[in-house]
Amino acid sequence: MIVEYIRYKIDPARTDEFDDAYRRAGELLDASPHCLRWEAARCVEEPEKQIVRIEWDSTEGHLAGFRKSADFKPFLDAIGPFYGDIEEMTHYQVTSNP
Repeated sequence: MIVEYIRYKIDPARTDEFDDAYRRAGELLDASPHCLRWEAARCVEEPEKQIVRIEWDSTEGHLAGFRKSADFKPFLDAIGPFYGDIEEMTHYQVTSNP
């Protein structure tokens, strides 16, 4: 399993728009056989900080499976307005899991 972290800095005035975008994008993630689980979280102390965590079956499942699927364009359309707000988008290998 690979975990993708997408770290955003979102203007608090756009919070509702961001949440709505990820609700729409999440439906596409939920439909993907390569996405095992996802969540979006907002920092309590600094509400402009948002993190989206996506568990993928593999890096290839994400990059070659989901990104080459018919669902990827609608996914990008949903989150596109926030693409410029990304501060980090990285894959991590899980090394321990309680």
